[in-house]
Amino acid sequence: MKKELKGQIIESISAQLKETPNFYVTDISGLNAEQTTALRRECFKNGIKLTVVKNSLFTHVIKGGDNEELKTLLPTLKGNSAIMFTTVANAPAKLIKEFTKKNNIDKPGLKSAYVQDCAFIGADKLEELAAIKSKEELIGDIIAMLQAPAQNVISALQSAGGKLAGIVKTLSEKEEK
Repeated sequence: MKKELKGQIIESISAQLKETPNFYVTDISGLNAEQTTALRRECFKNGIKLTVVKNSLFTHVIKGGDNEELKTLLPTLKGNSAIMFTTVANAPAKLIKEFTKKNNIDKPGLKSAYVQDCAFIGADKLEELAAIKSKEELIGDIIAMLQAPAQNVISALQSAGGKLAGIVKTLSEKEEK
């Protein structure tokens, strides 16, 4: 590979890391053409960019940065590696779990991941990564927690009917005097 082409690939990977800082390093070796195509389609449907890169070029990109947490992933860049870039932190983990279960195979295998500024190393971290909530899920949880007390008050007002309304009226009359 020419030096110019390597430089372009390194720049492309660096730009992709800045655009989508969450990524998974996977092993897709051993998948046949049909399985690889199916995996790529699923990645596309889920907004995941699947890229096969040379370990040496990806290593160069990681070493070029000043992120020490990211550098802990370097030992996992051995053998065949495919990178899954994503904006939704848990999407690749869920896809890997679903794909392996659906096809009854053990590939793609998780080597490591860099999600929400944390490094995860090893296939045993797949469950933990799948359990990470997305930004939208967290916002939904917060809204539900905030709504719960208000809903309790409203339901209490509705169920108490006239008795509670009378108490509120009496209290408001006392404040006016």
